[in-house]
Amino acid sequence: MKSRGHEMIKVKRLRHATFTSPDIEAQLDYYQSIIGLGIIQRSDGRILLGTESDELTLVLERGASAQLTSIAYEVAPNLDPADLQKSLASHGITSEIRSDTAPGIPKALVFDDPDGHRIELFSRWEFCKAVEPIRGLAVAKLGHVALHTPDPEQTAKFFSDVLGFRVSDRIEENFVFMRCGPEHHAMNFARGADGRLHHLAFELRDASHMHQACDLLGRNRFQILWGPVRHGPGHNVAVYHHNPDHHLIELYYSMDVMLDEELGYFEPRPWHRDRPQRPKTWVGLPRDVWGVGPAKEATEFSPKMRGAK
Repeated sequence: MKSRGHEMIKVKRLRHATFTSPDIEAQLDYYQSIIGLGIIQRSDGRILLGTESDELTLVLERGASAQLTSIAYEVAPNLDPADLQKSLASHGITSEIRSDTAPGIPKALVFDDPDGHRIELFSRWEFCKAVEPIRGLAVAKLGHVALHTPDPEQTAKFFSDVLGFRVSDRIEENFVFMRCGPEHHAMNFARGADGRLHHLAFELRDASHMHQACDLLGRNRFQILWGPVRHGPGHNVAVYHHNPDHHLIELYYSMDVMLDEELGYFEPRPWHRDRPQRPKTWVGLPRDVWGVGPAKEATEFSPKMRGAK
């Protein structure tokens, strides 16, 4: 597939994210005891965490500030990093091939997106088993990453032209949802002054897992800032809270899927307003199908974006 004469890299799946934190131990305790990730590997100032399915999901690194630094994606298994590097060069993007960026990943292609986040692409990886028992919720996987950006459309264009993402929905001029596989979105771009994290989302199995999540958050005094709610865009059922570094965390299940790109619509569900439900721009309120709106403490959601994911 080509885009304006350039060879396009087609991302297949979101894999893991890297964060720095000044209090890495508090973050570790949260991701182990609440989210339910297990330690895969630990060294001085760096901790790698994975799911119950033995997939690397999160990297924590000691740093002066709490921020997202890198997002890693899987590409097709037959793609060579050198070929990917040539593809990026055709877009004027400088990249570097690195070895052993994480356990089970022999080679990764590393570069920066327009908002300064490090992007890692790899085609080969191996399962990595946690060295300690999994506790907490034992989330299914890292579901999506939502970022602030000064220009959501321009950022979406980069992810589309260079990485092969497709637009699933928009919310007026403020949000763009993009998919790289069948699920409604793996990335989400929200209008903001800079490229900081908007929220990080982990997938739960079902309604009973959500019930368990809400009980665990309440028992550990993590305030639910928004939800339970069934969103309009994506139609996932979600709750939101802050982790110890004040990052907004979403827990969700039952997201829309588009099983056939050629058909161009999401698998029909009883709660869809449109039949069929195709990608569109959502305008006006309410956008959510049902549920409780954001609390005042959820400062990430500005008034004009209430009801938007």
